[in-house]
Amino acid sequence: MGEIDPEFIQETEYRPKFKTIEADEEIPVIDLSVSTPSDTKEVVSKIGEACKKWGFFQVINHGVPLELRQKIEKVAKEFFDQPMEEKRKVKRDEVNPMGYHDSEHTKNIRDWKEVFDFLVVDPTLIPASDDPDDKELRAMTNQWPHKPFEFRELCQEYTRQVEKLAFKLLELISLSLGLPADRLNGYFKDQISFARFNHYPPCPAPHLALGVGRHKDGGALTVLSQDDVGGLQIGRRSDGEWIPVKPIPDAFIINIGNCMQVLSSDQPN
Repeated sequence: MGEIDPEFIQETEYRPKFKTIEADEEIPVIDLSVSTPSDTKEVVSKIGEACKKWGFFQVINHGVPLELRQKIEKVAKEFFDQPMEEKRKVKRDEVNPMGYHDSEHTKNIRDWKEVFDFLVVDPTLIPASDDPDDKELRAMTNQWPHKPFEFRELCQEYTRQVEKLAFKLLELISLSLGLPADRLNGYFKDQISFARFNHYPPCPAPHLALGVGRHKDGGALTVLSQDDVGGLQIGRRSDGEWIPVKPIPDAFIINIGNCMQVLSSDQPN
C-alpha cells in the first residue's frame, strides 16, 4: 500500500469510491448543433431539464475547434512536465494571485494536484498605472511562463473560444427559464472570467486522496474539459450519491454554479 503525507488523506466517508457508470445514472449529453427553430426548442428543453435535475450536463458539437483543444492539452502537459524550478518561476504568491500552485486545500484537506491559473480579461478593463506595486493592477495581471513558447498565445485563443460557448449556453439557459435569450448576458459582459489547468500526478495511495475534494462552484457556469482518464464525480441531487461522469471525446462538461442558482431564483441548481 502506498504512503502519502497525512495532509492529503481524506476522512473515511469522503475517500474515493470506485464504481461502474450505469446507463441510467449518466448526466445528459446534449448536441448543440441546430438547424431549425424546433431543434433549438428541443435543445433548450433538454438544458432546462438537465439544470433542474442534475445541475450538470455534457455538450457536443459546441463550436470549440477540436484542433485547438488538442493543442491546449499538449501545451499544458508540456508545462506541468517541466522541472519544478521552472514551474516555480511563475508560482503564485501574496503579490501575484495568478500562476502556478501545488498546495491547494479543499475543505482543509490538501488536494493531490498542481494548477495553473489565469484570468480571461479584456485589456481595456485593466486599470492604467505606472506603479508596479499597484495592488489592483497586480490582481488583474497574469504570470506567463517562458516555456512552452506558445503557451500564452494558445491559452488566450482557447479561452476566447470557450467564452463564446459560455455566452451561448447562457442564452439557452435563459430561454429555458422563459426569458429573452440575452437576459442573462448583461450580467457578465465586461466581466473577468477565470481559467484553470488542473494536473493530477500519479498518486501512490489513490484510495486515500482526491485530486479535488468535494465542493460547489461559486460562479455562473463552469465549462470543464475532462481527459480520457476520467475521475470526475458529481453529487446526485435526489439522494447525494456520487456519480462518475463518463469521459466523452471532444465533449465539455457544464456545471451550473451558485451564482446561477441565485439569478434563477433557485430553479436550475
